[in-house]
Amino acid sequence: MKNLQSNAPAWSDLLSGSNGWRALGLAGGVALHATNVYVATTILPSVVHEIGGLELYAWNTTLFVVASILGSVLSVRLLAVLGARAAYFSALAVFALGTVVCASAPSMPWMLAGRTLQGLGGGILLALSYALIRVVFEERLWPRAMGLVSGMWGVATLCGPALGGVFAELGDWRLAFWVLLPAILLLAVIVHREVDGKHATGAAAPVPLLKVVLLSASVLVISLAALSENIVWNAIGVAVGLGFVWLLARLERDSTRTRLLPSGSYSIRTRIGGIYACMSLLGIGVTSEIFVPYFLQTIHGRSPLAAGYLTGLMAAGWSCGSVFSAGRSAVAAQRLSRAGPIVEALGLAALARLMPQADLFDSAGGTLTLCAALVSVGLGVGIGWPHLLTRVFTAAQSGEENLASLSITTIQLFAMALGSALAGLVANGAGLTTLPAQRGAQQTAAWLFEIFAIAPLLAAGLIRQQPRSTGEAS
Repeated sequence: MKNLQSNAPAWSDLLSGSNGWRALGLAGGVALHATNVYVATTILPSVVHEIGGLELYAWNTTLFVVASILGSVLSVRLLAVLGARAAYFSALAVFALGTVVCASAPSMPWMLAGRTLQGLGGGILLALSYALIRVVFEERLWPRAMGLVSGMWGVATLCGPALGGVFAELGDWRLAFWVLLPAILLLAVIVHREVDGKHATGAAAPVPLLKVVLLSASVLVISLAALSENIVWNAIGVAVGLGFVWLLARLERDSTRTRLLPSGSYSIRTRIGGIYACMSLLGIGVTSEIFVPYFLQTIHGRSPLAAGYLTGLMAAGWSCGSVFSAGRSAVAAQRLSRAGPIVEALGLAALARLMPQADLFDSAGGTLTLCAALVSVGLGVGIGWPHLLTRVFTAAQSGEENLASLSITTIQLFAMALGSALAGLVANGAGLTTLPAQRGAQQTAAWLFEIFAIAPLLAAGLIRQQPRSTGEAS
């Protein structure tokens, strides 16, 4: 075991010289997209106050996620046709255009157009950031690079609310978009200098338009279902959305050329299908965070800023777990991957008991216990995440490695949409909107975290069925 650990690359191997600049470019793409997500969420109430469109409030997220999935799918074609550098430039250009549209929006429909463009460019950025790890780094650096890139979501969760909150407090939410442009320019310079124009291996397959439409429609329907306060419409929307996914799986099974996901992705009996299912279940568990700020403000009387940063402990746990876990020996990686879902489930179960207690913050012990539970949810995902992503590379069939790596973002985004819809379904069923505010929040918190703890427990069972591999994390 000592020999395996001694052969593992150090962080300095990834973060020094040209590798350091490349790592900054790829991690920066994820950080840009993720920071924008939290900035937009923070300033949206100010946006509605100035330009109106309260009835279209939720569409900012719905269209953004759908466009992000479309972008992640199109990235396969872009990488094959344009090469690494030009594909990344294209993503930055679309994202920059969407940012300008948002910053200058005179009305909500204009804002929605900008958010759609941001989602499209951001989805391409996310997928390319993962896929280009295989292109620009040696194989021994993949786990470290995966840990760094995936950890950017945690960094963004900590920085995004502060950036958006400052400009919202200053009364100029548009500046929150304008300040993203220098970061876009900096990334373009780094990519121009450090990423060559090499093309991905394999032929450039045409984009499976029908399958993209089905996947986008499934997300859109599920997202729309989450907006309704009627539990019947929630259930119907989720059923219809999953029905689209079932139809997509049938089409993929009969397809030999234009695949949306790698072969075997729709069955947990295959290695790659099991990995994707684990990723989805872990992601769904974390999605419960969307209600945490509301619970903290309604039950515990925390300020919006304090609630935002307490919620950010989940993402901080994810980031710390990813950084700690990346580059561990194969034996350690196997143990961490198996322990992660249990840690996440225990964190969610703890939140189900702690969050409804209105007097929790009256003592330092209660505050620290809640913080530990929030960190545990993200930590459980982070300690196994880099190794799950690395396994995707080795689990794909020959010739589908690039498609498999690019599909990571598609899986993540779909899990996010499905988790949000299920969270809305549970919240409505638990009485969030029908009971008095504090009582409804308390009851919803107990039900939501208890039910969502099931997802990582299912992931734990799937991970134990995964075959051992001696080289995944070495």
